[in-house]
Amino acid sequence: MTSIDVHDLTKEYGGRRAVDHLTFTVHPGRVTGFLGPNGAGKSTSLRLVLGLDRPTSGTATVGGRPYPELHEPLRRVGALLDADAAHGSRTGRDHLRALAASNRVPDRRVDALLEETGLAPAARRRVRTYSLGMRQRLGIAAALLGDPEVVLLDEPANGLDPQGIVWIRRLLRRLAAEGRTVLVSSHLMNETASFADHLIVLGRGRLLADTPVRDFIHARVRPATRVRTTDDGQLDRLLTRHGYEARRGADGAWTVRHARVEDIGRVLADAGVPVLELAQEEATLEQAYLDLTSAEAEFTAHHHQEA
Repeated sequence: MTSIDVHDLTKEYGGRRAVDHLTFTVHPGRVTGFLGPNGAGKSTSLRLVLGLDRPTSGTATVGGRPYPELHEPLRRVGALLDADAAHGSRTGRDHLRALAASNRVPDRRVDALLEETGLAPAARRRVRTYSLGMRQRLGIAAALLGDPEVVLLDEPANGLDPQGIVWIRRLLRRLAAEGRTVLVSSHLMNETASFADHLIVLGRGRLLADTPVRDFIHARVRPATRVRTTDDGQLDRLLTRHGYEARRGADGAWTVRHARVEDIGRVLADAGVPVLELAQEEATLEQAYLDLTSAEAEFTAHHHQEA
């Protein structure tokens, strides 16, 4: 199986450090979300993996080899970094055929991907007439052209309509299920949570987290329980007596912080408090991410920010 291995990777631009001694591995068989604020070094890291930039120090390899050393790289690594990479005067089909010819990929693969990405009806239109979502689909088709073992996508859902977002979500899950190595950069937290198994999070060029999604969320966001009752006074007194911190929302429901639904349910049942609603408030990736990156920003405020 082919993995992406980044070891002690550093990239400086004119004295500014965009990537700072970064080490991580992207494993096959799962979708890895690549997260971080603007300027965190995600795009630079992807360019270094793909050999588009040279590192100041350290290494980035695919299957143990630097990308420039790969034979027929389109068959090993598929990447989408820029949806505007296709020449506007070419048709979508001609763009893919040119890429295919350079890597000895048959035209039937082009036609199959035009169908799979939903672009077959627009295949003979010039790319400059495509919407952003259509250009994204074309870029994804190009990334998959060589049936690669490794897929790197930068903001693949950008410009897609709701149907397209569901499609890309299913595609990513399928690629991982087939044993491929899938790395997806995104700033959409809740969307990332819908498809990613694992997370790599950067901040100011440094590694902040390398962990399964569920572990990342549960480590940073404490549980909360939502309660509604016909007797707010009794509920307030009961929760205070048991040491719970709670607040009542505008809709009349109480949010009990750092509490699990089974614990609150037991307390309410023992006291005979009437319950209209009792539910666990699920922690989100967005909450955990904001908790991590806000702390990181404060901790690293003395560092130079990536341009």
